[in-house]
Amino acid sequence: MNSSLLNIASILSITLLYSAPLIYTAIGGVLSENAGVVNIGLEGMMSVGAVVGSIVGYYVGNPWIAFLCGGLGGMIVALLHAIATINFAADHVVSGIAINLIGPGLSLFLCRLFFDGAAMSKSIPYENKLPVLFGHVFKNRSGSIARFLDIVFSQYVSVYIAFIVVFIVYFLLYKTRLGLRIRAVGEYPRAAETLGVDAYKIKYICVLASGFLAGLGGASMSLAVVSNYRETLISGQGFIALAAVIFGGWRPQGAMLACLLFGFAQGLSVFLGSIGIKIDTNILSMIPYAITLIVLIVFVKGSRAPSADGIPYDRNN
Repeated sequence: MNSSLLNIASILSITLLYSAPLIYTAIGGVLSENAGVVNIGLEGMMSVGAVVGSIVGYYVGNPWIAFLCGGLGGMIVALLHAIATINFAADHVVSGIAINLIGPGLSLFLCRLFFDGAAMSKSIPYENKLPVLFGHVFKNRSGSIARFLDIVFSQYVSVYIAFIVVFIVYFLLYKTRLGLRIRAVGEYPRAAETLGVDAYKIKYICVLASGFLAGLGGASMSLAVVSNYRETLISGQGFIALAAVIFGGWRPQGAMLACLLFGFAQGLSVFLGSIGIKIDTNILSMIPYAITLIVLIVFVKGSRAPSADGIPYDRNN
């Protein structure tokens, strides 16, 4: 296998690995915003999901339970956002900012509580991490193509689940009655309620689902991408996922493609750093965020959010 093909395979592999947490979180954002609730608190929900996943993964030793608990951790934080924005008609952006302040602080507190005051959790043993799929399929085959496929597709199961989630949410939103109700509430909640749709209930379901998926995104970081939780693990990931929601036109398939683009930017920065190219590490770390800003500047004008997205709704007024 020549070096060029090996480099391409490595970049694609890292792209898929780093895209998965973004996909979970962005799809959560798509659900929430299609129901009319802006969720900029994805970062805080990811952070809680990451620390809960690492705590349960280390002490329980079952990655599947840890993965699920990470999602539940994000859902609990999302409940606060739902209560504030739905029941009390609070400003969605202000509530989201509060979640982004609460989430990392709560995560650090939990980490110190369960790991003897340390700001970093203990490493999860490899056998307690999420399993890798398809590694055995190509490893025993010879040839450059088999080696290429082995590098690209030997991924943690969380990567493949992320793409399944995209399909499920797409089917839910555009092929089911519940999806029609979600989109109706996101566009005209008062009109939807005149037809017997409980807008509050729909919003709650979507915000809680958003938190659960963001928690899975955080847990996939601590259970697959790395082996522990640390204070800087989720730095900016939730905001990149939010940018993917906008870039993807508030559609699951568009958000997925945007996450792959941002994952490629992260993969490229990791790859360039790993091969010893003499570029300042700060510049390498900046690549994903710079691409995020460029993409938003270029594409945000052509994107249209659901009509009632971010507008507090009070059925009594």
